[in-house]
Amino acid sequence: MKASKIAYKPVGLALGALSGVIAGAAFKQAWKIIEGEGDAPDATDEDRTWKQILLAAAIQGAIFAVVKASVDRSGAVAVRRLTGTWPG
Repeated sequence: MKASKIAYKPVGLALGALSGVIAGAAFKQAWKIIEGEGDAPDATDEDRTWKQILLAAAIQGAIFAVVKASVDRSGAVAVRRLTGTWPG
């Protein structure tokens, strides 16, 4: 296994946790702007409409994907700067 892959493993784990925290906070803020409510609906919320539930799921998925890709890419670039090789 390449040194860059080994070096990236702990970095990738830490960045994964960080991206989850960032994405969660971003989604909460986005939902407040969209619906004016503090909490996004869960799929089993009886008082919420299908539209609200599916909209929340789509927005949450998009935010998580963008944040994860951004954080993963930034981590890979940082590892390349430190080691000189891409952690692929």
